[in-house]
Amino acid sequence: MSTAVARRDLRSRLLGRDLTRLGSNGLRTRPARAILSALGIAIGIAAMIAVVGVSASSQARLDEQLATLGTNLLTAKAADGLLGQKTVLPTDTIAKVGLVKGVESISGTGTLTAVSIYRSNLTDPGATGGIAVKAADRDLLTVTGATIAVGTWLNGATVGYPAVVLGSKAAERLGIVSVGTQVWLGGRYFTVVGVLDPVALAPELDESALIGIPIAEGAFGFTGSPTIVYERSSDDLVEHVRTLLAPTINPEAPDEVSVSRPSDALAAKNAADQAFTGLLVGLGSVALLVGGIGVANTMIISVLERRREIGLRRALGATRGHIRSQFLAEALLLSAFGGVLGVGLGAAVTATFAFAHGWPMAVPPGAILIGIGATLFIGGAAGLYPALRAARTPPTAALNG
Repeated sequence: MSTAVARRDLRSRLLGRDLTRLGSNGLRTRPARAILSALGIAIGIAAMIAVVGVSASSQARLDEQLATLGTNLLTAKAADGLLGQKTVLPTDTIAKVGLVKGVESISGTGTLTAVSIYRSNLTDPGATGGIAVKAADRDLLTVTGATIAVGTWLNGATVGYPAVVLGSKAAERLGIVSVGTQVWLGGRYFTVVGVLDPVALAPELDESALIGIPIAEGAFGFTGSPTIVYERSSDDLVEHVRTLLAPTINPEAPDEVSVSRPSDALAAKNAADQAFTGLLVGLGSVALLVGGIGVANTMIISVLERRREIGLRRALGATRGHIRSQFLAEALLLSAFGGVLGVGLGAAVTATFAFAHGWPMAVPPGAILIGIGATLFIGGAAGLYPALRAARTPPTAALNG
């Protein structure tokens, strides 16, 4: 029993620092091959980190938007009747909605169906550019959270005169870059007094030309019937108000009123983006697997090229376990280098993309840990067979080969 213990104590061991040195020596002697193999791993990890990072940054941007704009905005508009006929909201809709308990502010727009806007009176009448002309309530910006990019909003001095505020896309399609420009609207010239920033919770305003209700009534016969009503209520009463809007607006046919919550649409779009992100992560995983195959190929070639080294080390007393550990450590170091490089590349891509879109940068720490862990796992799996093959090489055959 004591003899066995003594033999076990005399058995040579590899310290961690020695194992790291041996593993790194194999990489340093073939730097070009090591770098190319590490790039295979790095590309896969970079793809995964970048996809997850861009998705997380998009979610952070959405959270920022909802925190700023609020989730308490509801919209109501006329829906098709039971027989498919077009319906309209009553002219007293805004007044009635304002009486609902919990409603804090309300506004609306009415589309002028027979009125179009053009850059000038020489423009082809069919080239409307999809821009809708709408009569707008003066409280519209406050309720929807819209902001002015250039110029001013409609006020008491301009609502009764030929003044128009353009949505961001409407201004782009008309080629308007500054206020004071004349546009041809409804057979007469209007002056552009303002241009809106993109409106996240009311994207229909982006493609609209907004004029005051008095000029709409006087010049185009607007009846006062709103097309879309925007309403803000206290956060704890949003769902309660939502159930009351349709029967309040049209008690006889509440089904002819469509009520929605714009923030839900933003969240749904982000959820769809997240689903697409899953697909891209899957593609990144395939790239990572391909990188692992590259590591395996590099290690197998390394074993074949270094048979004499293996034989000499075995002849000098290295055990099979030493050889196995050496080549496994080499594969792990190669994969770890690729993983760290990939994380850096992925974070750089995320930062660049987020900066270009004005988003906050967000790379989940869990994604980095999973990425590095996956790299080491794949590297270990890729290096296991070459390590076992090297350990089984007989010293005499290796030296003679």
